[in-house]
Amino acid sequence: MRMIGRTLHRVMASSSGQTLPSSDSPALKFKVVAVQGRARSSRMTLPHFTAHTPMFMPVGTQGSVKGMTTQQLQELDCHVILGNTYHLENRPGSELVDAMGGLHELINWPRGMLTDSGGFQMVSLLHLAEITEQGVTFQSPVDGSAMLLTPEQSIAIQNRLGADIIMALDDVVPTTANDPARFEEATHRTTRWIDRCIAAHSRPGEQNLFAIVQGGLDTRLREISMQQLVARDLPGYAIGGLAGGESKDDFWRVVSQCTAGLPPGKPRYVMGIGYPLDIVVCSALGADMFDSVYPTRTARFGVALVPEGVLKLKNAAHARDFRPLDPSCDCMVCRTYSRAYLHNVVTRGIASAAVLVTYHNVAYTQALTRNMRRAIEEQRFPDWVRGYLGTMFPKGDVPGWVRDAMDAAGISLEGVVAPTHAPTSTPAATDKSAATEGGAAVVGGGAAPG
Repeated sequence: MRMIGRTLHRVMASSSGQTLPSSDSPALKFKVVAVQGRARSSRMTLPHFTAHTPMFMPVGTQGSVKGMTTQQLQELDCHVILGNTYHLENRPGSELVDAMGGLHELINWPRGMLTDSGGFQMVSLLHLAEITEQGVTFQSPVDGSAMLLTPEQSIAIQNRLGADIIMALDDVVPTTANDPARFEEATHRTTRWIDRCIAAHSRPGEQNLFAIVQGGLDTRLREISMQQLVARDLPGYAIGGLAGGESKDDFWRVVSQCTAGLPPGKPRYVMGIGYPLDIVVCSALGADMFDSVYPTRTARFGVALVPEGVLKLKNAAHARDFRPLDPSCDCMVCRTYSRAYLHNVVTRGIASAAVLVTYHNVAYTQALTRNMRRAIEEQRFPDWVRGYLGTMFPKGDVPGWVRDAMDAAGISLEGVVAPTHAPTSTPAATDKSAATEGGAAVVGGGAAPG
């Protein structure tokens, strides 16, 4: 074993003799329990819960996952949920949350929590923000008042909120921006800000500060960002700045570069990823953690996630379809309600429709990652991937970017990809669906709104 900074690194041996990495940080223990190719299954022990990865984390922007109770999230075996620092500080305020015992007590959630830094609002609320070396000044969309978010402020807010994992404030630039100088500036500013975040962090024994790799689509800048952030020896690392409109080909290549370059004994978190196909591809490339509003947001438009892709319940074809959403799903919705019933409540705008489809979509994401973990641990992950893609693309028309990513992951798609299928143009990697959801089939209608 060897000591680096504040983290104790160990190398564990697998039953096959392969060494498996792990690390101990003051508030996080991470252990890879199985690997196959670049994919890995791990255990991440947090102050409130031991999470299993790969895992998908539902987003509760203001401390609540829309349409679900915390009891339901436990029923579906969600290990970690997210809160948004910017919105939580606006309402109800971190001081009030702290006075109530922190986010866990406020929302009655006994498992893991992660709060983002508020940095994503640099992109989503750019028209309301001004970015300087000091930090980011936002105009509140609630009352128009100015709010300065510095690295120190972001960490102080997150310390009061009390999540198990807190994210460093980073300088986020949309990947579609055509401004090399701005990407260069943001990459180095992100490093300067991580040092300010580390200095401001008052609860390192109770909360884990993750750094966020930036650099846009520039491999040189991504490498610089990784080297500089890894030198700080933090409990975990995120891959940021993606899912903002870049091509799928660019998307997977950045993920591949970063998962290969980040420490094998630390968790790797690809931020803003919610399409099931993207989750599978990133897991095959060695990523561990994912989050997005996509599964819950698309549910509110009556769109269900199924193994074949997405199912639009507003489509009239479902009016007399008495099958469950997904015959292979054992969630409460699939056990109890038919597509015909759900079509009825969705098209009539009945409030329970969003609740039911949300429940199923969250169940789907948890089953997806649970099945991946099991396949990795049982050393049958390539077969599982081929089965997954075969169901989603029965004609063998697997998108070119997926084929290339699987080749990089060392997974053969022989028998899945049609021999005569030509490479296709790659759609944008964004949580606003284009012609197909993440490149997957749409069952019973057009694309889902994002």
